Amino acid sequence: MTRKTRPVSWIRAALKEFETFPEGSRSICLAALTIAAEGGKADIAKPMRGLGSGVFEIALPFRGDAFRVVYAVQLADEIWVVHAFQKKSTQGIKTPQREIDLIKDRLKRLKEMLR
Repeated sequence: MTRKTRPVSWIRAALKEFETFPEGSRSICLAALTIAAEGGKADIAKPMRGLGSGVFEIALPFRGDAFRVVYAVQLADEIWVVHAFQKKSTQGIKTPQREIDLIKDRLKRLKEMLR
């Protein structure tokens, strides 16, 4: 039995942010999202701790910058991209707290919307 590919939906603000990424980094992230839509997990995707199960972060080092795309797999029948950002912090791999807060807020609003 073949698993059907789930649609990938974007929170509008996340898509706007994503569109500012360099071309090459976008295509790599889109490939990772396609793997997620097919029920898999790309090598560059990892679960985001502290945000509940089913929330993943695509972490892409690209030409000296770090790009992040956060998506949720357990909302409705779709994969939802809730946030995309360029990580500018030099404090190692930790995601900045304001980004975490933004992701939590968007997940909460999305869950309410999808009810």
